[in-house]
Amino acid sequence: MDTARSRSPAPVAYRTLDALDDAVSHCRACPRLVAWREQVAREKRAAYRDETYWGRPVPGFGPADARLLIVGLAPAAHGGNRTGRMFTGDRSGDVLYAALHAVGLANQPTSVHPGDGLRLLGTRVTAPVHCAPPDNKPTPDERDRCRHWLTTELDLLAPTLRAIVVLGGFGWQALLPVLSDAGWSVPRPRPKFGHGVRINLSPGPSRPHPLALFGCYHVSQQNTFTGRLTPEMIEKVLAEAGAAAGLKVSGP
Repeated sequence: MDTARSRSPAPVAYRTLDALDDAVSHCRACPRLVAWREQVAREKRAAYRDETYWGRPVPGFGPADARLLIVGLAPAAHGGNRTGRMFTGDRSGDVLYAALHAVGLANQPTSVHPGDGLRLLGTRVTAPVHCAPPDNKPTPDERDRCRHWLTTELDLLAPTLRAIVVLGGFGWQALLPVLSDAGWSVPRPRPKFGHGVRINLSPGPSRPHPLALFGCYHVSQQNTFTGRLTPEMIEKVLAEAGAAAGLKVSGP
């Protein structure tokens, strides 16, 4: 693991998503998150005791020319923090990637580990916070310290990006100011999160294309085990968002 002292990365004009993803994976800006992600990686869950945990920030996953972006919350302690890939190796990821596959936006329904053959089709997955937080709850300061990564990711995706699905209220509140920073016109007052909500963002001075923003309940076990979010519900949102992005989708 990187043992450099905690610091906020200096602003850099990243030219590619690969360069951005590499920089994200070395960030140590939030002392509490660094300590937690590395503690989890050392202590491990019993079921994964023979595995080497990633234990670092988890970058976005998906092609550089994605037309659809999915924004979550943060990596899971024994999911992304273990495997090094967003929504990979946990129950939330099982739900998300099965739904993406069902609507034609992933080549397979499972996401177990990097190198398992998973490809996202015209779609990228990211989060407003790139480190696993204690109790799955980043602080506002941690969210804001991570914000520049998402702003840069949106800027690099902007030439092809046409739609975004936000999973949960935390991601929604984190994303709206980032969209404004990245050049889209966000309505005021800012629209409220809700499942199935769609907001059409007008182009800004630096963005020639509009952007369709969709809300979806998070794929957490709290939502999926209770039936608050069903496979049909998330597939419907993903199919609508994929179509809005100009992707070939199949859906309910």
